[in-house]
Amino acid sequence: MATVNAQEQRKVIFGSSLGTAFEWYDFFVFGTLAAILGPLFYSKELGETGAFLAGLATYGAGLVLRPFGSLIFGRMGDVVGRKTTFMMTMTLMGVSTAGVGLLPTYETAGILAPILLVILRCLQGLALGGEYGGAATYVAEHALPGKRGYATGWIQICASLGFFMSLVVVLACQSIMGEAAFKSWGWRIPFLISVLLFGVSLYIRSKLNESPVFAALKASGNLSTAPVRDSFTNWSNMKYVLLSLFGAVAGVGIVWYTGQFYALIFLQKSLKVDFSTAYILMSVALALAIPFYVVFGTLSDKFGRKRLMMLSFVLASVSYIPLFQALTHFANPALEQAMARTPVRMQSNECSVHLFAGPVSDCDKVKEFLNTSGVAHSLQTSNQAGVTTSIGSASINGFDTRAIKAALEQAGYPAKADPAAINKPMVVLILFVLVFYVCMAYGPIAAYLVELFPTRIRYSSISLPYHIGTGYFGGFMLHFATLIATSTGDIYSGLYYSIAVALMSLLIGGLFLPETKDWDISR
Repeated sequence: MATVNAQEQRKVIFGSSLGTAFEWYDFFVFGTLAAILGPLFYSKELGETGAFLAGLATYGAGLVLRPFGSLIFGRMGDVVGRKTTFMMTMTLMGVSTAGVGLLPTYETAGILAPILLVILRCLQGLALGGEYGGAATYVAEHALPGKRGYATGWIQICASLGFFMSLVVVLACQSIMGEAAFKSWGWRIPFLISVLLFGVSLYIRSKLNESPVFAALKASGNLSTAPVRDSFTNWSNMKYVLLSLFGAVAGVGIVWYTGQFYALIFLQKSLKVDFSTAYILMSVALALAIPFYVVFGTLSDKFGRKRLMMLSFVLASVSYIPLFQALTHFANPALEQAMARTPVRMQSNECSVHLFAGPVSDCDKVKEFLNTSGVAHSLQTSNQAGVTTSIGSASINGFDTRAIKAALEQAGYPAKADPAAINKPMVVLILFVLVFYVCMAYGPIAAYLVELFPTRIRYSSISLPYHIGTGYFGGFMLHFATLIATSTGDIYSGLYYSIAVALMSLLIGGLFLPETKDWDISR
């Protein structure tokens, strides 16, 4: 097998990481703009919360296709080669992302608009399904001895770097053209920029060589002719696929999405922090935390991958609710005080949960209004017809927005977070801690998965559990947590989904997963 020197390792890390960061940017810019895209691509009849949930579900459509992309491109990567395959995934991602920027909105094209949006989102998911496994495998197979955690730590930076890039580009566009113009047509620019990113990354990756581990296996004639079958019908390998999915990747995905995307959504939707401020605070926290992906990747070379991942699950499980409560305290103290002093209570016999339908009953309409206003509330079932909303000494019957607004104002509920009252250093610190957990969990996972599976079926075996774990468990967290919070009226209740998945991975991973840092990856 050909040896790799330090210069070649740096070249591979740079080329692979840059291309992967651009692909994550393409994938995440949709999630960054979910609050804007929902109302543009779905009927106003859904209401603001319904359109937002529909936008998150469309984001989730890309997540659904990621495992299928992993099967298609994973097989190709194990048969044709690592480099050729992720050149193809990059092309598919670049074209589909640029396509979103050219779509008509619901107002122009009606139901055709969300259909086309979902199709392009699915193509993005297929592309990303083949990208990550290829990049992680390619870099790890080029890594110097004892440096796999360090080398793949750079690949792990890419997801957050792509998210950071999406925040910066969106914020810059919105600041330059103004909020109204950005919501009208400027949202297209972050998608169209992907054409330039695609060209740069395609050129850089074209200069890279094939993985020496894969090249040696190919030269020996020992490549698998059916890597998907060999990966998932052989119990000795399938056992590790399932254990890595439920015992590691699901928890890693939950920590990633909760600490970054959901925290950003929570700031804007629940705490009513304005768009620009929320993006700036999250961008600063990401910039401070991003180097720790490589730090924890390097630490995993010394102390082990599993130990760090399990520690992150413990920290997330015990501290998520206190951390998000602290976000409320420092980002919108007036809201915290109002919720404690004057809780909002509803009584009704007609409320129901509607996933993608607009408010039906007066109770649904009141809940929609309170959720849109970022007001926590509780609901008690009663025998009375209609709905009664109690806010302090005020009692409002039916859906009367004027009376509810007046009562909320009287009780001290702020319409928006007061910029002067936001303790920005503390908010950044809390966001940094959340992303720090992400680095601890996500930094070691690429090296861990590469080491867990043999070379001849590695691309296929890595990709499926990774994209189910991060895509299904992690990505759908945004929708389910928002749905739970808006259904219960408790702004913190969505976090129980994250805590449950983190505890599941802690239990399964802690008991059944092996440590892999000293395993030979050329096997």
